[in-house]
Amino acid sequence: MIPVAKELGDFIEAAGLLEYDPQAITKIYKGHPLRLLRRLWQTLIPIALFLLSVGIDKITGHLKDENQSKTRAKEFTELLVQLGPAFIKAGQALSTRPDIIPPKVLDELSQLQDQLPGFDCELAMACIEEDLGQPIKNIFLELDKEPISAASLGQVHKGVLKNGKKVAVKVQRPGLREQITLDLYIVRNIAIWLNKNIKLIRSDLVALIDELGKRIFEEMDYQNEAKNAERFRKLHKHNPQIAVPIIYKEATSKRVLTMEWIEGVKLTNLEAVKQLGIDPDKMVETGVNCSLQQLLEHGFFHADPHPGNLLALSDGRLCYLDFGMMSEITRESRTGLIQAVVHLVNRNFKKLSKDFVQLGFLSEDIDLEPIIPAFEKVFNSTLEIGVNKMDFKSVTDDLSGVMYKLPFRVPPYYALIIRSLITLEGIALNVDPDFKILGTAYPYFAKRLMEDPDPQLRNSLKEMIHDGKALSWHKLKGLLESAGSQNEFNIELLIDQSLDFILSKKGTIIRNELIETMVRKLDNFSWKVIQKTNNSLPKKLRSKRINLPLKAKKNNQVKLENKKRNNIINIAKNIPGFKVQIILKRLPRLMFEPEGRKMGVEIVKRMTEKSLIRVIKFFAGVPQ
Repeated sequence: MIPVAKELGDFIEAAGLLEYDPQAITKIYKGHPLRLLRRLWQTLIPIALFLLSVGIDKITGHLKDENQSKTRAKEFTELLVQLGPAFIKAGQALSTRPDIIPPKVLDELSQLQDQLPGFDCELAMACIEEDLGQPIKNIFLELDKEPISAASLGQVHKGVLKNGKKVAVKVQRPGLREQITLDLYIVRNIAIWLNKNIKLIRSDLVALIDELGKRIFEEMDYQNEAKNAERFRKLHKHNPQIAVPIIYKEATSKRVLTMEWIEGVKLTNLEAVKQLGIDPDKMVETGVNCSLQQLLEHGFFHADPHPGNLLALSDGRLCYLDFGMMSEITRESRTGLIQAVVHLVNRNFKKLSKDFVQLGFLSEDIDLEPIIPAFEKVFNSTLEIGVNKMDFKSVTDDLSGVMYKLPFRVPPYYALIIRSLITLEGIALNVDPDFKILGTAYPYFAKRLMEDPDPQLRNSLKEMIHDGKALSWHKLKGLLESAGSQNEFNIELLIDQSLDFILSKKGTIIRNELIETMVRKLDNFSWKVIQKTNNSLPKKLRSKRINLPLKAKKNNQVKLENKKRNNIINIAKNIPGFKVQIILKRLPRLMFEPEGRKMGVEIVKRMTEKSLIRVIKFFAGVPQ
């Protein structure tokens, strides 16, 4: 076996770092100034030349030209690729930071590919043997020397284990840890200088680099990736539409990862997907729903769902690959995100700005007054067209402009969420040019909002379906329809799902609103009957207290309520497949299920109370 690290002349101190530690890295490279100076020459000179050219463009006014600014942004992206893995990862991290990078540069960075040429195959084989501690022939029946793909951190070889299982073997680039630690040391010191000397930069660049360093070290530990894959598999084991490759732990180490070989096609290869007999649109919908489940239910999500990491399988499943870049989102942040969506849909920008404080985008002592009109400007026009037609990329681009100008700080988890969703939307647009991720995501969001028992989300649900203090039937219907559209549209299924929810423990709020509304309607109806009966009596027997006319304002309110009720009926009639018999068939269920009976008892109880109050008022001589 070839001792790979010694063969490359790298520092054993850096090779031994298993976790990102800025102090330990500083100590290592302060003791090796020649290596540091050599790498500084390789990195700082190209960076300085690029910045000089940008500075000249700014002085001459060329940077204001749209094409020139795009050219410079593209050159910056290409420069990062030339500088190596750490700079590529830094560029990818910056591509989700609208609080630091101008929108034009963000566009180019978002296209930054994590692809590099493969390394020497003999070194790859030597690395496998060194890390697994035995000759290749003792582990594999076959192992192709030529890689099938290569990225910034490693490359993949196809092989067959001794038990005959086909596998993909990912091997890390020799000397990668040493190169990464040195580059992180350089980039971190650049960040320290920028934070001290460039006052326009509001965000803590050093914290950003430290977060990046932590994530890269996690990615470089293939045993950590193996754990991520196993955790992801367990979370999605009940989902028949999702596949996760098996990890072979006996052939896995910190620099070698052996997993099940998966035969599939990329989602972007539409013809190949169709040849499998699969509808690409259905596959994209599966991917979106799975991503939302990761974000809003599990809180553990795949942060890098690019085309190479998502495969369509012949049995119709969607397979996820590469679990090096995973992230977690706390329960509080998940709840906060859903609340923010509620406030956005309701156009309550004041509460939305407070949500951004809670989510960590804005400091608690910030003045929110300038934030509210900025949100109105960004979201009002897009909300006019409806959530289903909103362009996610356009919305995030507009929001990026606001974040760049105002004192926002983008939390790491949010940056990865946006990267994940934008990447997913890019894949979907390749399948369907009219695809809108927000429109596809909203039904899942609606279902989640209605089913989640979290007390804060119960309040958000109440807020979502109310207009002021009254229940909005139109909003409730829209939310139920969205939740029901998770499956193929079926009016009977939608009504059954609505009843399931209303009669469940989770439907308490809506049941109370329905009881309140029914009591009010029955009370109004009974009073009208009493009035009509009173009017039909001889004049001498009529009660003047009963026959008082309603105030004009109240008449208008009644007309408005009737109009709303008629609108709901008309909307219901226009739903494909709607029949009154569908509702009548389900009345026995309302009468015999425990919660339905309770609703009936409560309505009778409240109506009795109201009737007694009317009788007491009548005999007391109080006008009705």
